[in-house]
Amino acid sequence: MARTAQEVADAMFELVKEYQGKKKFKAGDLTKAMIEKFGQADCDKQLCKTAIRTLMDSGRCVYTYFGGSFIELPPKEGAEGG
Repeated sequence: MARTAQEVADAMFELVKEYQGKKKFKAGDLTKAMIEKFGQADCDKQLCKTAIRTLMDSGRCVYTYFGGSFIELPPKEGAEGG
């Protein structure tokens, strides 16, 4: 069963959220993880690229740069939640 970009984006978001503060993911890392999770028949590089764009456009994730581009959760603003 082929996956939708939204399904892949949701899975990517959960992975980034789970490892927030422990590991930084590059776009290629997330793509490989999703192909591994869903299988090459259901998830390809183009679908992952679309899913990453969905995450960025929705504001659920942001690109950061520290010697390379990484995908992370957006930083909390001010004293939010505290």
